[in-house]
Amino acid sequence: MTTSITQAFLKNFLGNSPVWYKQAIVVFLIINPIILFTAGATVAGWVLIFEFIFTLALALKCYPLQPGGLLAIEAIVIKLASPESVYAEVNANLEVILLLMFMVAGIYFMQSMLLWVFTKLLVTVRSKILLSLLFSSVAAVLSAFLDALTVTAVLISVGVGFYSVYHKVASGKNNKDDHDHTNDNVIESSRREDLLQFRSFLRSLIMHGAVGTALGGVSTLVGEPQNLLIAEKMDWDFMAFFLQMAPVSIPVFVMGLITCAMLEKFKILDYGTLLPETVREILEDFAAKEDAKRDSRDKAKLYIQILVAGFLVLALAFHWAAVGLIGLSIIILLTAFNGIVEEHQIGKAFEEALPFTALLVVFFVIVSVIHEQHLFTPIINYVLAMPKDIQPGMFFIANGVLSAISDNVFVATVYINEVSQAFKNGTIDRAHYESLAIAINTGTNLPSVATPNGQAAFLFLLTSALAPLIRLSYGKMVIMALPYTIVLSIVGYIGVTYFI
Repeated sequence: MTTSITQAFLKNFLGNSPVWYKQAIVVFLIINPIILFTAGATVAGWVLIFEFIFTLALALKCYPLQPGGLLAIEAIVIKLASPESVYAEVNANLEVILLLMFMVAGIYFMQSMLLWVFTKLLVTVRSKILLSLLFSSVAAVLSAFLDALTVTAVLISVGVGFYSVYHKVASGKNNKDDHDHTNDNVIESSRREDLLQFRSFLRSLIMHGAVGTALGGVSTLVGEPQNLLIAEKMDWDFMAFFLQMAPVSIPVFVMGLITCAMLEKFKILDYGTLLPETVREILEDFAAKEDAKRDSRDKAKLYIQILVAGFLVLALAFHWAAVGLIGLSIIILLTAFNGIVEEHQIGKAFEEALPFTALLVVFFVIVSVIHEQHLFTPIINYVLAMPKDIQPGMFFIANGVLSAISDNVFVATVYINEVSQAFKNGTIDRAHYESLAIAINTGTNLPSVATPNGQAAFLFLLTSALAPLIRLSYGKMVIMALPYTIVLSIVGYIGVTYFI
């Protein structure tokens, strides 16, 4: 009896994830206290960080909330972090949590309008290079004035919509056409090829859009959460922030778009895949049928979504309220005026966002470990001890590396606080203070595209419902982001070193 219960327990542990993955997590949980008591808290803290990254890297094997959450609970139990510090991190990031809870749900109720707009775009623009540039540049512009996570939610919604349309129609064709069994193998082989090509096509577009959020997010004080923090420390308004970042952000934006075009033209690292003609026909037929059957009530719903989308842009651009509260108002407006009044209908909208919100809180435990164990302090002190003329470039590099392995908001917070204190102490003058602030902002926004955990928008994409549909794994994201990482890092470093 005991043996059978033990076997059942082991089978239940982390569900259907591979046995070797379960074994790895068990090993992590066993060795962490050993490392803490033998090598010290600093080493144990760094080991925990890389263990958590391991869970993110294998997100398609097992959602990171469970294994990452176990590591986080253990971190608190062995006192690498305290519940109070975790609560402080959550409290400091409440705006981001509200954004995820409400804004992503709000975007859910715009799906039909977004699918309508982007389907028209997809079937009209036949050039893959032009289409990729549109995705990247539109994402960049929207991120500069709205929010990278909101834009990513739109990209995810559009991607899932495209995939669902194709899958639904292809499945229907399968049921209709397969009465001729002599052609079954040929038909299935052709559809498999179309599906693989369509997934590759969507992956490339979504990655262009995701990187576009970083291109625009670095430019303005509303683009990323840490931008606002840096602007407040420096007393920069919207235009002052934009102009301070322009010597770096504008060349980065231009080179980012050039990189986008080159990746598509030369078909590098899974880019350049065209939309299969059969899929294009399916989407065209879908668009035509939807237009034909759309009655006055459907058109009214579409107009409401367009009007509310306009309200969303204005509300975010002029910061009428915290982003999450604007998202809540979007939910209320769209459901009230489109007749969605039942609880279970509204509840579906939160299915995508809440698991990631929980994962983000778990991530804050890891951030608390970094904070409480002062894991980044030696690096900060080392850079501040360097000659002043090379400090901006070194701050850019240090911020980029640390952001790629942890979280760009946390890294920016730590660095700008240290630099602000140095300015208050008279260690650095105002001009040098501004140079370092620019280096911190660009360093945390640009090289952090290297990994999904570097930016919340990338992590959101990795753990979304879209990622498994288009086979977008952690490793795939790192590989596809690599050309952008190299170009943005080099251009950003040159801008920080020579033009500020």
